[in-house]
Amino acid sequence: MNTTVQALQRRLIALGFQLPKSGADGDFGIESIIATGNALDELQSLRAFSSMYSPPATPVTPQAFVKSQTVPADWMPPAKMVRIICHWTAGAHKASEFDRGHYHILIEDDGKLIRGGPSIDLNQSPTKKGYAAHTLNCNSGSIGVSLCCMGGSNEAPFDPGKYPMTRKQWDALTSVVADLCRRYNIKITDKTVLSHAEVQNNLGIQQRGKWDFTRLAFDPSIKGAKACGDKLRAEASAKL
Repeated sequence: MNTTVQALQRRLIALGFQLPKSGADGDFGIESIIATGNALDELQSLRAFSSMYSPPATPVTPQAFVKSQTVPADWMPPAKMVRIICHWTAGAHKASEFDRGHYHILIEDDGKLIRGGPSIDLNQSPTKKGYAAHTLNCNSGSIGVSLCCMGGSNEAPFDPGKYPMTRKQWDALTSVVADLCRRYNIKITDKTVLSHAEVQNNLGIQQRGKWDFTRLAFDPSIKGAKACGDKLRAEASAKL
């Protein structure tokens, strides 16, 4: 960790602020980041920051300690959510009204995020009227995220159709998953972050021939639900 930031954290602790011990010991983890940012906010409001710490040429702000966020905060209301299930719409590259009615967040071909009609908290267990029905018998506690793509595609022989999944969509998806995991304190495992194609095998909940994702149009070398799911989880974990 940056020694200046570490010194700042130790000084904050000395002034009575509650920070995770790991932060002052050199582990620049997310808990330490958030606690340090909160402490700086309070100090600045008291106009005491300048007397405690002489900032560098580029001032240190709470925002400098927080990972960049892709999903707008008001899209993620308070709720107890336990998993994220990722899909494709099997449609065009732009979200339709039908698509918006079934998922919480959609991602178009250029990486643009579209908010679904149902609010995430409607899928908190027990589900509420108007919840996003994105996965058969597995909507309770599940956030549904879908890529707008793969209309007219075929699994075997593989043909991505007129609306193939794009790399921009995938990159946005892994950022969205990371944001949702941070917001809802979801630890990334193959049972908590998975594609629709993995639900039957990983959770033991029977589905109806869903193959999103068993292939990635932008990287045909990756084959199978597990391989695609492992790539999703690894890239999302790297963004936490």
